[in-house]
Amino acid sequence: MSCGLRIVVIAMLLVLTGCANLGYYLQSVRGQLDIWRRERPIGEIIADPATPPALGEKLAAVLRMREFASRELGLPDNASYRRYADLGRPFVVWNVFAAPEFSTLPVQWCFPFAGCVGYRGYFAKDEADRFAAELAARGYDVFVGGVPAYSTLGWFADPVLNTFIRNPDPGIARLIFHELAHQVVYVRDDSVFNESFAVAVEQEGLRRWLERHGSAQDKLTHEHRQRQREDFMRLIQAYRERLDAFYGSGVAPEAMRAGKQQIFEAMARDYEQLKAGWGGFTGYDQWFAHKPGNAHIASVAIYTRMVPAFQALLREQGGDLAAFYRAVRELAALPREERDAKLAALAGTLPATAASADRRP
Repeated sequence: MSCGLRIVVIAMLLVLTGCANLGYYLQSVRGQLDIWRRERPIGEIIADPATPPALGEKLAAVLRMREFASRELGLPDNASYRRYADLGRPFVVWNVFAAPEFSTLPVQWCFPFAGCVGYRGYFAKDEADRFAAELAARGYDVFVGGVPAYSTLGWFADPVLNTFIRNPDPGIARLIFHELAHQVVYVRDDSVFNESFAVAVEQEGLRRWLERHGSAQDKLTHEHRQRQREDFMRLIQAYRERLDAFYGSGVAPEAMRAGKQQIFEAMARDYEQLKAGWGGFTGYDQWFAHKPGNAHIASVAIYTRMVPAFQALLREQGGDLAAFYRAVRELAALPREERDAKLAALAGTLPATAASADRRP
């Protein structure tokens, strides 16, 4: 898409949003335009003698991952992840998550095209922090998390960014597979469905990529990290269930606050015990350093709640990704309650649906 046409599309977006959100959308437009201004074709950067060799090697590896994604995983073969931009900052956006004081259900914000999602993204951290402070002053639990990449859902070509190019190769592959999955299936107003599907695709894609291209050390490191990730997710899920039960107990607000604090303190202690068996891995320390609250719990649940259901669906299709994508599209076309019921049956659990989430702060 030409720059002129992209600007026209963004102008239409602004007209559709109305004045109430104009400031927020203007920062979004500025951020997206800045990315486009910095982009260069990867092939051109690799061929440039001024490109540091380490960056050139990483970008060449990205192109191989990109080809693998389309050829072996059936992910879209388009212009995404064929250009590179250095943003000069550690994250592309900072997402603000919020939840009520006594609930782990996320606040949702609604946008044109993307629908309602359980976070609000900012291209500048100070703006994200300012919005989070406004929500906190109104009694919400808040969490601001940096994001290395995001998907424009196929509306534009998403670039490779400096925010993740220095990751180990398996981490880069995982991210690219995840973001391209959003271009395969995306359901308005259902963040849990969208993110859980993309996580299932990234995990299966990475497994296949490692079989073909990973070194023995890559595979061993992946096995360790996957176990650690699963340990962390189980810990958060267990405490989410514990919090939900406590919040539904009907005790007085002061007792609720005291009990909430005790539960989060117990979660932190359990994390330290869990980490002791990880051989020195401290990858989740930063998450706990932010003094977790309901918004932290909500931010994890968005990405993981229905992953087992999608993994079960992939097994039902015999590992055939094309058939899996067709089955997921069929699920996506169903009414929300029917879709949730089918996912619950696949996972063998009853979902804590986000349909009742607080829609607006």
